[in-house]
Amino acid sequence: MAMAEPRRVREPGSARSGGRAKRVTIADVARAADASVSTVSRVLNGIGTVDPVLADRVRLAIEELGYRPSAAAQGLARGRSGSIGVLVPDLANPHFSDLIKTFSASARERGARVVVMDSDEDPGVERELAEELMRYADGLLLASPRMTRQELAALVAFGVPLLVANRQEPGLALTSVCVDFYQGLLALCGHLSQLGHRKVAYLAGPQGSWANKERLRALSGARAFGLEVTVLACGSTTDEGYGAGPAVVDSAATAVVAYNDFVALGLLSRLTEMGVRVPGELSLTGFDEIDLARYSSPPLTTVAVPRGGLGRVAGDALARLMAGDEGIESVTLPVELRVRGSSGPI
Repeated sequence: MAMAEPRRVREPGSARSGGRAKRVTIADVARAADASVSTVSRVLNGIGTVDPVLADRVRLAIEELGYRPSAAAQGLARGRSGSIGVLVPDLANPHFSDLIKTFSASARERGARVVVMDSDEDPGVERELAEELMRYADGLLLASPRMTRQELAALVAFGVPLLVANRQEPGLALTSVCVDFYQGLLALCGHLSQLGHRKVAYLAGPQGSWANKERLRALSGARAFGLEVTVLACGSTTDEGYGAGPAVVDSAATAVVAYNDFVALGLLSRLTEMGVRVPGELSLTGFDEIDLARYSSPPLTTVAVPRGGLGRVAGDALARLMAGDEGIESVTLPVELRVRGSSGPI
């Protein structure tokens, strides 16, 4: 008894041509349905201006041919790409990676893809990358942008929904979600004052950083706490904190406020090498509450920043902007002082 030949199952989205499978195109669907390509496109995109009989014929041809439309093409047809851009100054910094993680989760819940770029703390590169993202993304999150006010204003003029995290520019039509760096630094000043410190050194962050400017704004009122502050140029990395060791010792300060925890941990390593006891001879504080802050020796006094919460709030706010909601107010999230072993009485 002869065995029946197994039925060949055509792969969805492909057709036979010359013995080889080829991808089914929208033109193939149009020919099979005896319709124009533009008519097939309108049916695919749910535009209800096609005669119902013709629309049914198109849908039947799509099913029979196993046509699978390009998601990117459909998005472009609707004037959307399905992508959201995120631009950060430094992906190596947990402050930004944690923000991106929760922001991305929020975007996925809404069916969007997130494209992330890193400007490497270069304001010139940052403007270029932001414009590139705006050309194809449906919305853009700028995290702690370093560019000038004029450059931010130029981005607003693109007309793409734009949200800024950790930057405020009064007078610009910008929606922002920010961490309260000002209050965080005031909390550190109050803590050091209560411990009896009077001479404090501040290791400043990147010059274009709004967060750094907020810290400096808080320090300008440090005299109200009985503190005399010396500002030392530094940066945002562990290496820069390490390199600041001699300048800190020469400042004759009894306490140091570092721009962030990376800087503080780099400085702590250098002070240990120099034989300076922390907190016996010099108290040290950071900012941001990275995971390593709890495990340094001694554990680092710092300010905890709600990075995950910032990402969720930013995701919700940008989604509303992309939906055309113009009534969104800027948000400032609170911080929390975490006192540990690196700060002590004078």
